[in-house]
Amino acid sequence: MADPSSYRPRPGEIPDSPGVYRFRDEHRRVIYVGKAKSLRQRLANYFQDLANLHPRTRSMVTTAASVEWTVVSTEVEALQLEYSWIKEYDPRFNVKYRDDKSYPYLAVTMNDEFPRVQVMRGHKKKGVRYFGPYAHAWAIRDTVDLLLRVFPVRTCSAGVFKNAERTGRPCLLGYIGKCSAPCVGRISPEDHYELAEEFCDFMAGRTGTYLRRLEKQMAEASDEMEYERAARLRDDVGALKKAMEKNAVVLADATDADLIAVAEDELEAAVQIFHVRGGRVRGQRGWVTDKVEEITTAALVEHALQQLYGEETGDAVPKEVLVPALPDPVEPVQEWLTGRRGANVSLRIPQRGDKKALMETVQRNAQQALVLHKTKRASDLTTRSRALEEIADALGLDSAPLRIECYDISHLQGDDVVASMVVFEDGLQRKNEYRRFQIKGFAGQDDVRSMHEVITRRFRRYLAEKEKSGEWAGADGTPVNGTPAAAVPTAEDDGVIGGPKDDDGRPRKFAYPPQLVVVDGGRPQVAAARRALDELGIDDIAVCGLAKRLEEVWVPGEEDPLVLPRSSEGLYLLQRVRDEAHRFAITYQRAKRAKRLRSGPLDEVPGLGETRKQALIKHFGSVKRLRAATLEQIQEVPGIGRKTAETIAVALARSAPAAPAVNTATGEIIEEEEPDTTGGSSGESVSAGLPDDRRGQET
Repeated sequence: MADPSSYRPRPGEIPDSPGVYRFRDEHRRVIYVGKAKSLRQRLANYFQDLANLHPRTRSMVTTAASVEWTVVSTEVEALQLEYSWIKEYDPRFNVKYRDDKSYPYLAVTMNDEFPRVQVMRGHKKKGVRYFGPYAHAWAIRDTVDLLLRVFPVRTCSAGVFKNAERTGRPCLLGYIGKCSAPCVGRISPEDHYELAEEFCDFMAGRTGTYLRRLEKQMAEASDEMEYERAARLRDDVGALKKAMEKNAVVLADATDADLIAVAEDELEAAVQIFHVRGGRVRGQRGWVTDKVEEITTAALVEHALQQLYGEETGDAVPKEVLVPALPDPVEPVQEWLTGRRGANVSLRIPQRGDKKALMETVQRNAQQALVLHKTKRASDLTTRSRALEEIADALGLDSAPLRIECYDISHLQGDDVVASMVVFEDGLQRKNEYRRFQIKGFAGQDDVRSMHEVITRRFRRYLAEKEKSGEWAGADGTPVNGTPAAAVPTAEDDGVIGGPKDDDGRPRKFAYPPQLVVVDGGRPQVAAARRALDELGIDDIAVCGLAKRLEEVWVPGEEDPLVLPRSSEGLYLLQRVRDEAHRFAITYQRAKRAKRLRSGPLDEVPGLGETRKQALIKHFGSVKRLRAATLEQIQEVPGIGRKTAETIAVALARSAPAAPAVNTATGEIIEEEEPDTTGGSSGESVSAGLPDDRRGQET
């Protein structure tokens, strides 16, 4: 590990001008490339106290052994040179977007004597017109099959074409009218080239001209009573319209634009791009990248623009690029894009209307892509095993933590304080063992005290289950009824599978101990969890915390956190466990808040269910009229007896307003109808729309 001060440039050496800089390691390999409006100010940020640097930046400067720079005249030149060097050196600490697959394009080889329509992947070639990218190659073939009725362009390979030339017989497409058969001279090279250009025009979005022309020819053929020709033209029009329908209109003004959205967390970022041409989505693509440097959303967007348009020119760069955040500064990037296109390019954030709505769709796609990437990574058995081993090594555990429980506290400014417990076994979710807690020991906001209470309650239940079954015994073999510190678990409780069961064979609640407890938080929350376990006499369960800001792993009793490598599968698993606990906690907290806001006086009536509450409101029309009713009138409601009516009357009397509202200006008593609410529906809101959480139990 190098000391940055050993290669820090002397004062005055670094120029105060735009430029591009490179960090090299001890083997002279370029590990990072960056650009700056002022090289002096930017490089000074790297040579400061290491404790003030972001962990990823700190890792880069300690890996490097030297730094060098190149001065340029403008920020646009800096942008171009940065992109060139990133492509040339492939630095390990730079953000690099990599396709998870090679997206197929619809390509027309306009550089051939007889242009060919085909599916192409990989690097783009000079003289070839590209359309897309498409999500699947079959989507391209379906589109081409429809268009060949109207634009019978060559689609065969060079070998098939030469064989047809030699034999004088076209392929099957030539016989059925889906190829103009230039191989046997049915069409001249000039006419075939013009046909290919018309095909490209249609794919580029200029569709109205061809539709109107075909419809006019169809009408003329019909007037001349050439009905067979009119029928063929009718089918051609239908084929073109069907091809157009495959790309729905999303922007009514026939806009040409690319929309870029970014979804990110602390370790990775997913980018999704929608290519809109002529108001229709013509292609979609996406990347997922590791965030190997400290980087903002605006910087991610700038890197994505470099990746997208670094090798594009002309119409491949659209007139308009819509992004979630603008690079800082935006002018050099916009000038660079304009230079690539050869015409003005608008780079902006959509604010309203159809473009903003479409950007939200692209954003959802980016979020789903990131979730899918993490899910795929977590579902692999080998990856899960390696993740558990890495966690065990980092925390110094004797074996891999096959069962992990994670806890999170959620509240809104101290109200509706709740906690969640999620369970992962062998790296996978066990949703039927999720639990939810209401904080009961105190009121107000105190995450540390809340964490202590939750851990205490959960493991007190665990010890109670052990004591109930007689599996924890004292030295004389009798169950321990005193402090659990003297209790010793039996060997059969070590595994998660095949643990203690009830008489009916079902697993008992809280009967399984985890090998690792993870808390969402830093050193204070970890200390509280460890203290709760120590007070219960449990010393065979490991505890750690994951702090969200820098993804640091905290261990009880340690002054400094553990920083797992950026590419660590163990860190991925801990992050996924923590995020699931946070999701489960905040879902419950929001549901409780919604229930509290929608609650009404009838919710305070013990034993009164949803059906009878609705019947009461339907019969009387409002809570105010129900409060004014006699016992006999309340009993008229089906299902309400004398005792229940008395209970309702007492509960409503207790919740009655202390005094009527008075208009202080006029002295008039204001009569207000109470809202027709029972609050009953809020009882279902905890799990409404959350089928995966329906088995989480409140404790």
